[in-house]
Amino acid sequence: MSFFKKLKESISSKTESVTKQFKDGLEKTRKGFVEKVAELVTRHKKIDEEFFEELEEILIGAEVGVNTVIDLIDDLRVEVKKRKIEDAADLQPIMSEKLIGLLRGDEDNEIKLNPDGITVILFVGVNGVGKTTTIGKLAHYYKQQGKSVLMAAGDTFRAGAIEQLEVWGERVGVEVIKQSAGSDPAAVMFDAVQAAKQRGVDILLCDTAGRLQNKSNLMEELNKIFRVIQREIPGAPHEVLMVLDATTGQNALAQAKLFGEKSGVTGLVLTKLDGTAKGGIVIAIRQELSLPVKLVGLGEKMEDLQKFDSEQFVHGLFAGLIQEEEETANIDQ
Repeated sequence: MSFFKKLKESISSKTESVTKQFKDGLEKTRKGFVEKVAELVTRHKKIDEEFFEELEEILIGAEVGVNTVIDLIDDLRVEVKKRKIEDAADLQPIMSEKLIGLLRGDEDNEIKLNPDGITVILFVGVNGVGKTTTIGKLAHYYKQQGKSVLMAAGDTFRAGAIEQLEVWGERVGVEVIKQSAGSDPAAVMFDAVQAAKQRGVDILLCDTAGRLQNKSNLMEELNKIFRVIQREIPGAPHEVLMVLDATTGQNALAQAKLFGEKSGVTGLVLTKLDGTAKGGIVIAIRQELSLPVKLVGLGEKMEDLQKFDSEQFVHGLFAGLIQEEEETANIDQ
């Protein structure tokens, strides 16, 4: 059975609406990456040095990351020799299979929930990456699952951040614990944890400042928040999710390296994948950081925040080729 057919069968057991969200959300990357590869294959037919050089350029353009691209091209060269592949079209499913391998990783990318009480999830990341929107969408997701949710407006320094979270609170029917702008974020977290305990909620989602006067201030602030939360709920926060804007490509990777080393990040959220042709950044991040991508933003709607799924991601990228293969198979029958 061909790789694309196996992938299609694996996807068929998953929710159709989620498959469509990945497919729609990755349209720009598909056009900027997979369609360029398809066009390259059509032009070259045979695999030669020039073919590999052009493929390398396409992969780097999709922000897959230089180191990852070099390794991937080396792997493909080995496969070409080993399997005696001559036709460039035969390389596409092999590349797809390699990409799934690069995306999978060993870690479990499920969000860890506290089995014995309140789950505290802390969100970090620079301003403008979609942190507040992600919190609102995740609150909606957990409410849909029948869980009780509370949100904490810990970004007290950015103008309008508290109000933005309140708007989301109203939209999804979740209360926001807040203080006035400029308040001590750790004090907001203390109030939020107390409120969560009193109400016996399942999930507490905490926003944090994206920028203070300098980086050391921000890290001190985060450490203070950690101490307050840990003192009140041992073992918390259960997740520290760093939110990254996929449209910034390699810049997102640099942010993750800078932030991730110092702030106890346990997983990543990649937003705005629908707005970029740089979706390959998911692969670069997966390879260069030992952090799992837990959630991806695939559009504007509340349902468009999805748990990351490597098979859905690659299926979303190669949807056109999978359809072509099916149509060819039907003609041959």
